[in-house]
Formats: sequence, C-alpha cells, structure tokens
Amino acid sequence: MSGPHPAVAAVRSAVRRALSALPADTTALVACSGGADSLALAGALAFEAPRAGRGAGAVTVDHGLQEGSDERAESVAKALHGLGLHPVLVHTVEVGGRGGPEAAARRARYEALDDAVADHAPAVVLLGHTLDDQAETVLLGLARGSGARSLAGMAPRTGHYLRPLLDLDRATVREACDRMGLDAWEDPHNADSRFARSRVRHQALPALERALGPGIAAALARTAGMLRSDADTLDLLAGELYAEASGNAPAAPGGPELAVAPLEAAPESLRTRVLRRAALAAGCPAGALTARHVRELDRLVTEWRGQAHIDLPGGVRGRRVADRIRFV
Repeated sequence: MSGPHPAVAAVRSAVRRALSALPADTTALVACSGGADSLALAGALAFEAPRAGRGAGAVTVDHGLQEGSDERAESVAKALHGLGLHPVLVHTVEVGGRGGPEAAARRARYEALDDAVADHAPAVVLLGHTLDDQAETVLLGLARGSGARSLAGMAPRTGHYLRPLLDLDRATVREACDRMGLDAWEDPHNADSRFARSRVRHQALPALERALGPGIAAALARTAGMLRSDADTLDLLAGELYAEASGNAPAAPGGPELAVAPLEAAPESLRTRVLRRAALAAGCPAGALTARHVRELDRLVTEWRGQAHIDLPGGVRGRRVADRIRFV
C-alpha cells in the first residue's frame, strides 16, 4: 500500500517534530483561518496528535472585517470539528486602536489566541506560517530599516507559539491541503494591494524572481535563520548590559533609568539595543520607535553637550541628567 502524497508527508512530518518537543500534558491548538496553509496544518495535527497521545484542538478568529465573517468562522469551525479536533473555539474580536488595519487585526488575533492558551493551559498554538511568509516578513523588515532582529524574521517558536511549516514553501503546503481533500478559503485581503504584505507577495517577490532568478524566497528565509542566531546572541549580551546599566532595579513610574558609564564602554550594537529596550519599557509603541529615535538616544550617551530631551513616540521623552539616562 502506498503512503501519503509527498506534500502531505512533509506537512505531517513537520507537525510530528513540533509535537515531539512538547511535554506530554501540553494541548496543541492550531490557529486556523480556513486558508490553505492553516487548514493543511490543522489536517496534519488531527492526524499526528492521536498518534502522539496528546490533545489537539483549534481556534478560529472572527475579525468582523468582512460581511458574513461570522458565517465564515462557523464554517471553518465545522470543518475543524470534522477533522476530529477538540476543542474547536471561535473567538470574535473587535479590531481597532493604534496602528493600521493590519497591525490592529494582528493584535486582536493574538490577544484571542493568548486567551485560548490561558483557558487550556498548558497549551501551545500552532501557526501556519510558511517559508514564503518568512521571506515576505524579511522584505517588510528590510523596507522598515528596523535592524537585524526584524530581518531575522519569525522564529520556529516564540513563547507558546509554534511555526512548524517555516521550512516548507507555500506551494507544498497548499498541495498538501488539496491532497487531504480540504476545502480552503482564500481571504480577499491577501490580494488587496492596500496592504503591505499583499504588495510584497504579489508584486515585490515576483519582481525579484524575474530579475534575479528563482529561489529568492528560500534565500531570504536562510538569511533570516542566520541573522536570528546572531540577533539571539546580541540580545543575550544586551540583556546583561541592561541589567548592569539599570542596577537590576525595577523601572520607575516614568520608565527605567540607565547609568551612562557602562553604556559608554559598550559596543554600539549592544548599547543601542539597551536604549531601545528602555524606550519600549517606558511606553514607546514598538512599531513607531524607529532607528532614528534610537540614534538620537545614543547621542545622549556618546555626544552629550547638554542638549535637551529627545521626543519619542507614545508621549515619552528621553533625557540625560548628569550620568543617568531618564525616560519621562
């Protein structure tokens, strides 16, 4: 008897590896939009979890951004029930607040997924990001000019979030979805040129492929993996410098205070990481804090001539008072 199609086998194998690294009592929840990538992931999880002797469920999030989104969410839930996953959770969220629509929807989605994990702890969430998603993330980070951590892309695991499919290209995962006999839904937002990721997917990456030849997505994903190792090491060293500069003291009501002396003696790559971390701790929105802001903070350490405060996003100000950098 022949085995599964190679694409199905590849997705199942990726899920099996992810599950094998988890404690036995951990519930695996797949985040499923009904798209081909997450639906293939759900199908593989439904196949592998019983064989690994662990509970497996699913979460689908209704963002309420399109007419009939509630019916779509219920349809996805029905398909997930049909795979044998339990529990199957439908979370309806309100999308709004700071940032553009993409950022607001992402924030609302992850809050819902965090709630699901808390309600079913110990639990993890499996996300259907593929190698192509990784390449798109790297290009978006490059366009923002936001440093090595952004160019490092998405990690295979971040806290209770797992991305088993990062080494598989989108074509393979979608072939697996078809071979499993699953009826996928294509979100029209994925082709909407108003969204930056859509433009990268349908315009930027194809243009790079035409200009430079095939394999661009895989090359970008490889680069992300190498940069992630470097960024992890730098972040570890920066954490030690942060502890030294802050004296291991908890942040004051206005934000952390940092001693200048250890920052002056540190390499720029570590110093700027510490200053960025302190600004975020003081309340700066991560998406609005740019390299220019961090450079201006760095000048308070390396080129201080009594200059005034630095205005930062979120109503935060950084200033130097004698031998301390304060955030107010």
